[in-house]
Amino acid sequence: MRAMGGDQIEEAVAGCVAALRPAVTRDWTEVTAGRLDWNCHETAVHVADDLVAYAANLAGRAQDAYVPFELRLDDGTDNSGLLHVIETTGALLAATVRTTPRDVRAFHPYPFRSADRAGFAAMGVAEVVLHTHDMAVGLGLPYRPSEELAESVLAWLFPHVQPGPAAWPTLLWATGRGELPGRAPVTEWRWRNNLVIPAERLDLVGIRPAEARDLCLGGDGGFEWVDGGPYEGTREAAGFLLKAYEGGVHRPEFGVFALVRRADGRAIGGMGFHSAPDEDGRVEIGYDLTEAARGNGYATEALRALAGWALARDDVRSLFAAIESANTPSQAVVARAGFVKVSEDEERVAFALRAK
Repeated sequence: MRAMGGDQIEEAVAGCVAALRPAVTRDWTEVTAGRLDWNCHETAVHVADDLVAYAANLAGRAQDAYVPFELRLDDGTDNSGLLHVIETTGALLAATVRTTPRDVRAFHPYPFRSADRAGFAAMGVAEVVLHTHDMAVGLGLPYRPSEELAESVLAWLFPHVQPGPAAWPTLLWATGRGELPGRAPVTEWRWRNNLVIPAERLDLVGIRPAEARDLCLGGDGGFEWVDGGPYEGTREAAGFLLKAYEGGVHRPEFGVFALVRRADGRAIGGMGFHSAPDEDGRVEIGYDLTEAARGNGYATEALRALAGWALARDDVRSLFAAIESANTPSQAVVARAGFVKVSEDEERVAFALRAK
């Protein structure tokens, strides 16, 4: 799995400081940062402010807004001091990410109003590498982060962006900072943290491409699984997700979710969509549970939550599930969740749930 945590934050910050230090004697207020409207001094302050704001939101478990404070430099702080502030705020975010449990989520507006520790780490890295690029362009300095770091940002925050032949040019293109052969220029963009849908005893936690890749390779995807997990169906679904991502057709909110039991933070199965809704608003779902978690109503509970989320959208009119004829327990799950049988043959029984 492409890692995203404290080490990656520190790597990004070290690269930023190394790239900008040769220009500390220049007046950064007089130099525009790349394509931004800010000058290089304003951009550097912005980087530090975001790093400490992310650390504060994660450490303070903010839920509805940013923790209400703003970074302000002491009068007379020079560029060397400003780089020290970036180093310090980066260290604060790295430490916060390392000490925050995996299941904690805190406020960030894009796009589902929360992020976990990996999301905050990825956002911090993105702020650092992208704005270091902006300042380096303005100051005429060489700068390029490692391909692995750029690839990690894409795999954690840009699941809707098809990977390119090289990660760094793709990240610059995806954020309106460069061109990529065969792709139209980007004029508006947002990164995307993963969606979490709450159920009664579970959270349906959106699986990101980095996690899907790890699951496909036999790993745990960064989740702590109950005995016997992840089940083969979850690994197979992660493979479909990864294929869609690599093909540029992945819509993250219509991907795969890990079913995480709130009582102990352990994943017990997977559930999700086979693809985005078709032109008629029809979308197919699938799911599995580890054997140790079956018989407790978890699948029904998760399916009700996922169906309720989907049918509340304007682009979904009906949900569809095809279940093997011999799998009567799974048929009972969809029936309890409100699905009705619509067809049957020797191999499968089809169920549907339509918007009211």
